[in-house]
Amino acid sequence: MNETLKRSLSGAVYVFLLIFSILYSTESFFILFGAFLLTATVEFCSLVKINKIAPFLIATLCYAFFYSITFATNGILLSLKFNKTFDLIVLGTTLFVSAKCIHFLFDSKALTINSLSKYIYLIGYIILPFIIITKIPFGKTGYNPKILISIFILIWTNDSFAYIVGKSIGKTKLFERISPKKTFEGFFGGVFFTVLASYIIAKYYIQIAESNLYIWIVIAVIVGVFGTIGDLIESKFKRVAEVKDSGKIMPGHGGVLDRLDSVIFVAPIVFLFYQILNYVS
Repeated sequence: MNETLKRSLSGAVYVFLLIFSILYSTESFFILFGAFLLTATVEFCSLVKINKIAPFLIATLCYAFFYSITFATNGILLSLKFNKTFDLIVLGTTLFVSAKCIHFLFDSKALTINSLSKYIYLIGYIILPFIIITKIPFGKTGYNPKILISIFILIWTNDSFAYIVGKSIGKTKLFERISPKKTFEGFFGGVFFTVLASYIIAKYYIQIAESNLYIWIVIAVIVGVFGTIGDLIESKFKRVAEVKDSGKIMPGHGGVLDRLDSVIFVAPIVFLFYQILNYVS
């Protein structure tokens, strides 16, 4: 099969499955992202060369635990209080590991990863961000699939226009040592069009009040900046592992991590922004 056709079909199936599962029900949403988490866990274990059994069980138990407390029906007030504490612990741990990932990205001497760091990255770079992703669509009014779909659209917009602008006018390399094709022109082009798309989405799809449109402008900037960093970090892991893709589950696209590397790094920052907004309000 032609490589372009194979890539297009694979991408179409991925997008359809993602949007359908998010829209259909909370159960299908949790099932899909649970499957994504377990697949990403296996792929990451292959990248850093650690045994897959224990990490797979840890990811399964963490996700099942989170699912159970999210849908607890007894002791609602206690559950809400526990959820808030749980959120802060998960967010704090993830942000700490995110900072470690950024240090790993910029450390030109980091050509290997020690055993302890491999498990720290597994927890804070893979498992906890997936849990945070599944928390993002839940607000004060319950499950709102439009929020997560909008974030994915912004990530796809950023990736697409960063590529288009970079290919058209890009001259200044962004991080040539890790990703030779990325340029500063592409980066800023991606952020610009992501902000534009965010305004349109917030106004016409989510339909939030005009006075709150700034929220989605901030989210667009978060997506543009941290989505790019997330992509570079995964590229660093692959460069250390000396592989092109994290897996082969998606023909023409690689693995689950290759498709979700931006969103797993963006999600904790968006969730932090949520907490700041809640605190301020």
